[in-house]
Amino acid sequence: MTTLSALTLVRNRQAHLDRLVEGLTISASPPDELIVIDMSDAPVTLPSVDFPVRVERLAGDALPLAAARNLAAALASGDSLLFLDVDCIVSSAVCGRMKALLADNDAVVCPEVLYLPAGAVRPGPLSETDLRAAGRPHPVRPFPQKGESLERNPGLFWSLAFALRRSTFHRIGGFDETYVGYGAEDTDLGFRIAREGLPLLFAGRAPVFHQHHDGYDPPLQHFRALIANAKRFHAAWSIWPMDGWLRAMADLGLVDWSSDGLTIRRDPTPAEIAAARKDPADPF
Repeated sequence: MTTLSALTLVRNRQAHLDRLVEGLTISASPPDELIVIDMSDAPVTLPSVDFPVRVERLAGDALPLAAARNLAAALASGDSLLFLDVDCIVSSAVCGRMKALLADNDAVVCPEVLYLPAGAVRPGPLSETDLRAAGRPHPVRPFPQKGESLERNPGLFWSLAFALRRSTFHRIGGFDETYVGYGAEDTDLGFRIAREGLPLLFAGRAPVFHQHHDGYDPPLQHFRALIANAKRFHAAWSIWPMDGWLRAMADLGLVDWSSDGLTIRRDPTPAEIAAARKDPADPF
């Protein structure tokens, strides 16, 4: 029988982690294990649940997202892997749906994500009915009303929530650990998925709910990592990732950016970072 490992990374997001675990616990088909890579300043705590949980500490000031996800996959024992950002809450059908799809398809599957506004996750037990009513689909990632659709744009692969066979993840080499910090490591994996000829399936009607948190557009708090990772991606694929963010940074006078070059002019000021903070009413 196919087994499923759920994998997540956490850095100082205990409240989000608590809800992620709660969602997995009340799933119609819970995962066979949960792997948590803890990059927090102080170790996270987890409740007792009915499936095995392994927490691995990954200390340091950097945010090694690619390396942390690879570590989670290396520790997993399931036939299939469900990667979830810590701000995700699975709906009841997600784990079972991913198991069934990956039993029949050597593919990468992205469950639909519905984005929650601030205040949508209320105190007390989770209500999937309330989360569905509050959640909004992302405007640039269309999912089918039912079943699965084949997505041919590798740039629409996001690591927020996705599943694939463990053997496939290791066959394609996992995430490229030369991407350090925030930005482009998931787009790079999406392009390698396409290069391998693996189908990228978007699965509708069994959503993952994205918990609201402070966000920045562009994410200037990760400025240096974004620029380094954008240049690394361009060297590998000859196109620029995160072009909307790069354009915004160029408009602010932070970078000089052309079709074949990207150089830093100056770092953002604290005021510019603060001004990039998104409206709390924006669920995306």
